[in-house]
Amino acid sequence: MKHDAFFRRHPVFRGEELAEHLSSSGRVGDRMQESLVAYHTRTGRLVRIRRGLFAVIPPDADGDTYPIDPYLVASKLTPDSVLSHHTALEFHGRAYSVWRQFTYLSSRPLDTFTFRSQVYRGTRFPEALVRSGEENFGVLTMERAGLSLRVTSLERTFVDVLDRPLLAGGWEEVWRSLESIEFFNLDRIVEYVLLLGNATTAAKVGFYLDQHREALMVEARHISELRKERPRQPHYTDRRSGGNGTFVAAWNLVVPTEVVERSWEEMR
Repeated sequence: MKHDAFFRRHPVFRGEELAEHLSSSGRVGDRMQESLVAYHTRTGRLVRIRRGLFAVIPPDADGDTYPIDPYLVASKLTPDSVLSHHTALEFHGRAYSVWRQFTYLSSRPLDTFTFRSQVYRGTRFPEALVRSGEENFGVLTMERAGLSLRVTSLERTFVDVLDRPLLAGGWEEVWRSLESIEFFNLDRIVEYVLLLGNATTAAKVGFYLDQHREALMVEARHISELRKERPRQPHYTDRRSGGNGTFVAAWNLVVPTEVVERSWEEMR
């Protein structure tokens, strides 16, 4: 009973958060924490997600079937977790499809693992951001179930999913998801692209904005800034595609034909 307030405020928590709570209440020592966790796990109040990470089960709920929020799980996997890519699109309500993979950014991501049929995959912050100390560019702090979590903004997510479409379900999923977003802060998008310093990513972003000039109210200066960063030689948007694709000269980019022709629309 003494720890009910902590459990209510922390539906998912890390071991160090419990340790801080115990310390603040005058109870210290690893044995005390181990005993508390063991007791509440045995009685069904706690579920161990993985080492050092736990979920709280309400009294009288079935621990085997009670839903555990995967966004909270992903946000607690490392101290610096940031929900990203397709998971960020889903969190913002902009993903075309529902995925069972939850992706997060971290300086030291854990190995990919599965919990209750949901896959948790971590990826490192881009090296260019680490070098410049800008890992948190475009990262928002949001609230969910009373807890704060961090998630990439729509602008950063936009660039991230074009940069690494496999972490967002592939090209069709990326295009369909992004086209559900009516407004971006385009200055922030360009600023983030410049921070990444990746010519291919700049070209991908420029190509998309070029395709959606009217819908997104893209100005000539946005296109001009991105065009300066395009590759000097033709680059593939997807290196694994080999020779398949359509060359877009304006961006020195070989784009998958399915994207250029929007072949998924023919299947409607």
